[in-house]
Parts: sequence; C-alpha cells; structure tokens
Amino acid sequence: MGSVPIFLSRALGAIAALFLAAMVLLTVADVLLRALFNYPLRGMLELIELGLACTVFLGLPAVFLRDANLVVDVLDQVARPALVRLLKLLGALLSLGVLAVMAWQMLPLARGMYEFGDVTSDLSIPKIYYWIPVLVGVVASAAATLVFIVRWRR
Repeated sequence: MGSVPIFLSRALGAIAALFLAAMVLLTVADVLLRALFNYPLRGMLELIELGLACTVFLGLPAVFLRDANLVVDVLDQVARPALVRLLKLLGALLSLGVLAVMAWQMLPLARGMYEFGDVTSDLSIPKIYYWIPVLVGVVASAAATLVFIVRWRR
C-alpha cells in the first residue's frame, strides 16, 4: 500500500473514531442530565444520526484500504489460491459497481436537498451536512476499491 492510501486510511479512520467518541460522550451526557436534573439534551436524535452517518461512511474507506472487510474464509481451506484470488477480484469489481451506482444515485438527491435548503426539525441542521460524509465515504470507498483492483494485478 502506498503512502497516500495509508495516510487516507488513517485520517478517515481517525475522523470516524472521533465521531464515534462524540456520540458516546453525547449519549452519556444526555443520560446523566436526564437522570440527575431531568434535563435531556435537545436534538440528541439528530446529533446521533449525524454522528452515525459520519462514523459509518467515513470509516468505510478505511476498511476497504486496510482490506479489513468481514469475510467468510470457507473457500480458503478448500479452494485453490488462484480461485480465491479471482473471487476477491470479482468481489472488488462488484463492490466498485455498487458504490459507483450509489454515488450516482445519491448525488442528485443531495443536490436537491441543498438547493431546497432542507433542515432537521429540532435543531435546524442543514441536511446537506448529513449527505457530505455519506458522499465522501461512498466515493472514497469506490476509490479504495479501485486501489485494491490495481494492486490485484501485481
């Protein structure tokens, strides 16, 4: 793996971890404030939704770049290494196709939401903030899959 994919993997993984930690801290604060002072944090659901989108979709490219996907390695024990390698390539090609279609379908939706100025109901967070990490994550995951495919040839 080259230096750019390593940096990207670490950076996106760190950002996803920060959002995960923020979600945990917000949840703990909400529970404590609710239990001790009967004062829940306003807009918790919206903040957790935003944090979850950031955690999942920004963490996804790091998983692809590290080749840390969950796999069932039943075939590794019984199939020839060349077949396993070919199946990994087919899986990467399928992933690339699915991610490309996802990005292609999501882009007009995000643009429409941005142009409409749609916001969340409680905190009035612009919904485009939910779409930015999703789009970045899907496109970066497709790029990471492309890196895997290029490395496969070597």
